[in-house]
Amino acid sequence: MPLHTTLDRLLAHISEPLLEKRAGFLLLIDPDKRDEPSLLKLAEDATAFGATAILIGGSTMLSNRLDEYIRRIKSVSHLPVIIFPGSVVQVSREADAILYLSLVSGRNPEYLIGHHVIAAPLIQQLELEPISTAYLLIESGRKTAVEFMSNSSPIPRHKPEIAAAHALAAEYLGMKLVYLEAGSGADYSVPEEMISLVSKTISVPLVVGGGIRTPDDVRRKAQAGANFIVVGNAFERRHDRVYLQEMIAATMFSRKVERVSR
Repeated sequence: MPLHTTLDRLLAHISEPLLEKRAGFLLLIDPDKRDEPSLLKLAEDATAFGATAILIGGSTMLSNRLDEYIRRIKSVSHLPVIIFPGSVVQVSREADAILYLSLVSGRNPEYLIGHHVIAAPLIQQLELEPISTAYLLIESGRKTAVEFMSNSSPIPRHKPEIAAAHALAAEYLGMKLVYLEAGSGADYSVPEEMISLVSKTISVPLVVGGGIRTPDDVRRKAQAGANFIVVGNAFERRHDRVYLQEMIAATMFSRKVERVSR
């Protein structure tokens, strides 16, 4: 696939009238947590029910079959497959793009720029499209895998203004997405108050994930201002097609986001 077309496909929704009434749904698949048949069935069903794209990756990613997994997913789905990397080794030429994550909520230089320097030449060599993404960890009630692996502290959930300031700084640095992350298996998802303030402060698309378990959770995040909702862990607990369909359908909403004056 030509460079930049995946990003265009993923973000084109933002300018469409449809997104006045719908958020995008990103299915997150961690190959370490599913056997291949159920992984492929999940991808196939999510495609049929109207998901926007498939994210693949994990905090540890013990499997060394990333290329094969992506090829297999693409055999059952026409959706863009985007790597959601937990480390610099999670790179594959089979993917359409990679979230080029900078952990701007932390102060660990390796996750701000260090690992990016190592991965950049390989990404260029593979002609894998990088989507520059500001990654913000949000306090979620427990220490998550990404918090432990990155050795960084999350933004307190009762401090939405701190998240908004980080997101705005990331936009000014040229990042194309802002991702508010509570973490896989979080006790609490990202608060709607924080989503609302961040979405009003920035003009780039806002992604929200972690701890989202019910259709009502999806609906509330979308109504608060999330442009894309990421769900993965919930489907590892419930292998239910109706549940998956209801979660994706819950991205339908009605809202109008007003920007904060700068």
